[in-house]
Amino acid sequence: MPRITIDKEKCKGCLLCVSVCPKGAIKAGTKMNKRGITFVEFKKGGNCLGCAMCAVICPDCCIEVYK
Repeated sequence: MPRITIDKEKCKGCLLCVSVCPKGAIKAGTKMNKRGITFVEFKKGGNCLGCAMCAVICPDCCIEVYK
């Protein structure tokens, strides 16, 4: 099953990845990183297709997709 990892310290919370995920598996988080920015999170029970659209659109290369 595909999965993603998100580097919470690099994420600036732009939510571009949330807007392109076809399954809605990424959401705006509620926790803050060391810079005081709310980062995105993979939804618990989210269903990742492994399409990597989130990784492609991320301007800071915070997301890695594993198949």
